[in-house]
Amino acid sequence: MKVGVVGNPRYRDLKAVLEQVAMGAPSRGIDLYGEERLEPFWNRDIPSLEGVSLDALLTFGGDGTLLRGARLPGTRETPILGVNLGRVGFLTTATRDTLDPALDALVTGRYTIERRQVLHAEICDDHGGCRAGQMAVNDIAVHKGGVARVVRVNVLIEGENVGPYSADGIIVATPTGSTAYSLSAGGPIVVPGVEAMVVTPIAAHTLAVRPLVVPASFHIVIEPMAGWSDDLLVSFDGQTGTTLAPGERVEVCRADHRVCLIRLDTDGYFERMRQKLHWGDLHGRGEIP
Repeated sequence: MKVGVVGNPRYRDLKAVLEQVAMGAPSRGIDLYGEERLEPFWNRDIPSLEGVSLDALLTFGGDGTLLRGARLPGTRETPILGVNLGRVGFLTTATRDTLDPALDALVTGRYTIERRQVLHAEICDDHGGCRAGQMAVNDIAVHKGGVARVVRVNVLIEGENVGPYSADGIIVATPTGSTAYSLSAGGPIVVPGVEAMVVTPIAAHTLAVRPLVVPASFHIVIEPMAGWSDDLLVSFDGQTGTTLAPGERVEVCRADHRVCLIRLDTDGYFERMRQKLHWGDLHGRGEIP
């Protein structure tokens, strides 16, 4: 079984965790392949995962590490087992304490798969040219670079102009990303499995603009209004990005592939919401003993 390993070097326990994985891999029939940035953390030679057709991917860190790892297989729907070494880890399914049983479950197939919707975006111009095609599991955001300043854009959905947006930015999120940046900007939570996208303004400068939930099959275009295209950035999952030049627009649609998250626990989505996001937590307010 070919298993790739992705990790966040900022976690001080990463070296010990990787050694634990490497020691237990041979007896489980696992061949490990690592990303280049992890080379100093192995106590042995681990080949690169670059170009390898993996059976599964392990991510060690938090949700950000999992999102970064999800882009590595490209359009291949490689199962991803996220191991949380941080605090929240809403998308992950295991911890360091449960790592060994998680590896056992991985090789025996005792897990379920959550197939999560993915976004695809391109930067296009008026001449029909497109560039910077990228995917995002959580969200795609258009915002100003540097100091936070207002952006003014038109949003078109299925070719119809929704109207001008005056805000600090615009987010297009998947159901997975509805609990991330979009939620902090006031967007709704959309349960994974619902085929939808969320269009959320960041700090809208008018009360007449609110988040929109649209079918996942729709095509969304974000185009700067005349005179408002300077210093615009497009970010993907808050990790990669590109500039938006005058005359360019962002076109967003559902990608043809899914990201496959391995789920080991029996907790439902709303149980994880209560545990990880402290949803409905009234402790300390006198209502709950």
